[in-house]
Amino acid sequence: MSVLFLDFESSERTARVQKLSRTGAHIVASEPRWPAFFELAKREKPYAIAIDFAQAPSHSLETADYLAKAKETRDAAIYLLRVPEDRVDIVAKRLPRATRVTDQELAARVVEAEKQAQERARQKKEAAAQARKNARAKVNAGDKTAGPARPPAPAREGKAAAVAKIPARATKPAGKVEKKPASPKGSKKKAAPSKAASRPARKR
Repeated sequence: MSVLFLDFESSERTARVQKLSRTGAHIVASEPRWPAFFELAKREKPYAIAIDFAQAPSHSLETADYLAKAKETRDAAIYLLRVPEDRVDIVAKRLPRATRVTDQELAARVVEAEKQAQERARQKKEAAAQARKNARAKVNAGDKTAGPARPPAPAREGKAAAVAKIPARATKPAGKVEKKPASPKGSKKKAAPSKAASRPARKR
């Protein structure tokens, strides 16, 4: 966690950053030049941003307005230093969430903002741990209600295997000749009379 201090480089900026560092906060100083200040803000993820208007009020106003609306930095507390009197109204209109402070007030605000940031980080960590715990409990409950796993269904047999299981037809034993049934009576044809019998007898 850090505090982003934006002002153009000068001996005054160096002295102010050193004084602010005595609060124990991690101060990262940079100039309000696009896109360097925004890339730094995305990397540092500051919980507070201090912008000094002393050297370039118009430029500082545009920088503050961009950071107040950007998704990556809109949740950070924004503090404005040395805002000229002729810019107070427009600053209040464009930056309703920003706070105008002195150097002494900034030091006190930074200490409080760091405590709040630490508390938010702790709550976020606890919420994530609770969510993981609930997910594990849900999975375990689902395993218990599902019961034992059913055995897999037997594989379907192929056509060749099914044919092989059909019993073969019984064959007749070799060497035995089946007897034909006897013909019914009267069905036999009468034998033709012999040639001798058909001749008439000689007279004596």
